[in-house]
Amino acid sequence: MATLCGTFPSLKMLFVDDAYKGPKFAKAVAEVLPLLEIEIVKRSDLVSKFVVLPKRWIVERTIGWLNRCRRLAKDWECFNRKALAFLRLASIRFMLRKLCNPA
Repeated sequence: MATLCGTFPSLKMLFVDDAYKGPKFAKAVAEVLPLLEIEIVKRSDLVSKFVVLPKRWIVERTIGWLNRCRRLAKDWECFNRKALAFLRLASIRFMLRKLCNPA
């Protein structure tokens, strides 16, 4: 996480799932990144049907886009560095497609 904030110094808030609400996680983040705020994106217990959660939807949509790439659909890579390179290539491909074909 420290490298994440080093790469993105303007990062101010971290949106996390309801599973990360424990004090252990908050303490670990506070030790590494004391200036980073954590916001837990919760589901409503009152709603019984599917409801889109705005921050969560961004993550789910992005994972769906990345899974369209065959190479990323399964974990074929032996090294994290190589897997990260293919993830970046897929992201570049999607961004170029969005820039070149505005709809």
